[in-house]
Amino acid sequence: MVLRNIVKIDEEKCNGCGLCIPACAEGAIQIIDGKARLVKDIYCDGLGACLGKCPQDAITVIQREAKEFDEKAAEEHVKRTQAASSVCPAPMLCPSVKVMQLEKEHKEKPAVNLAEKRVSRISNWPYQLKLLPPTAPFFENRDLLIAADCVPFAYADFHEDMLKGKTLATGCPKLDDVTLYRNKLAAIFRSSNIRSVTVVNMEVPCCFGLIRLVKEALEHSGKVVPVRQETISIKGEKISQSN
Repeated sequence: MVLRNIVKIDEEKCNGCGLCIPACAEGAIQIIDGKARLVKDIYCDGLGACLGKCPQDAITVIQREAKEFDEKAAEEHVKRTQAASSVCPAPMLCPSVKVMQLEKEHKEKPAVNLAEKRVSRISNWPYQLKLLPPTAPFFENRDLLIAADCVPFAYADFHEDMLKGKTLATGCPKLDDVTLYRNKLAAIFRSSNIRSVTVVNMEVPCCFGLIRLVKEALEHSGKVVPVRQETISIKGEKISQSN
């Protein structure tokens, strides 16, 4: 045992998003029971390449007594992990990237009259959060719907049940720049009189970062706006909502 730098993960802050995993070339971190955990001390080189990838600031580098970093053991560990993941989805992966085939029963429905076909309820363009101009006129005195990118694909009644009458903003808190999101949302809140915000996320842990970003952006903007949250399951069902 030697006194050296090593990664420490705050499980209270960690939401299991898994962004730290590909950032660790030695495979020292895995998602276990929904939380990022250090697998073995000998796999961690203590350099902290994973730090900047954690949107929750749950990872730090500390000094403590630990076994020395074993580069050869880490390489062998990575090879074993890669070999296992090529056969089947690895259990360490975040639920957002776990491969699943969703089987559903589809009952035959009578043909829909063309005059009764559903219409799109999108009232603004663009709607990707990265592209939205904060001072766009479609924000003023409107209800804002902020939806994770996967929601419209998963939830069949998205247009009628959620989008109708609202301005839309979409994004992914796992794949995109969360700092950009936070700043863009704060600018939107400052520039317009948003009446309410509805945040709709998928049930995977990383997707819940969307509601946190909205609350932080509101705090930075100095505005007070009613916020409600809805969650959609991977199977496309509405499973929870909160005000």
